[in-house]
Amino acid sequence: MNVDSIKNGIVIDHITAGKSMEVYTYLNLEEICGSVAIIKNVTSRKMGKKDIIKIDAKLDIDLDVLGYIDPDATINIIKDGNIVEKKHLALPEIIKGVIKCKNPRCISICEQELEHIFKLTDKENRIYRCFYCESKKSD
Repeated sequence: MNVDSIKNGIVIDHITAGKSMEVYTYLNLEEICGSVAIIKNVTSRKMGKKDIIKIDAKLDIDLDVLGYIDPDATINIIKDGNIVEKKHLALPEIIKGVIKCKNPRCISICEQELEHIFKLTDKENRIYRCFYCESKKSD
């Protein structure tokens, strides 16, 4: 299988195998005018299997969203066919507007203009709680 290299854009590498479509959806990559390649289940010495997304377009990526979905992913910024910057992600302490509180009594449900905010309360177990009502994020 051949996937061409990109001239100017972003490569999201080391995505946990099977999570590339979730990344694609959360980052709204369907709205991009440039080419987007999703490569799933690539053999990796470090991870066993991984996914890769190549975006041949200039794009501002929300690193908090990506860190929330897969904190082990890496971002490679490509200019003129060369990697000019590499970013390593981490779980964000605060995440806004990505997940919604499931507590029907939460003020963020009642007040529709209020942004959903979650804070990281347990890094090891990746537990986020609603900023307003302290409900756990539920999958």
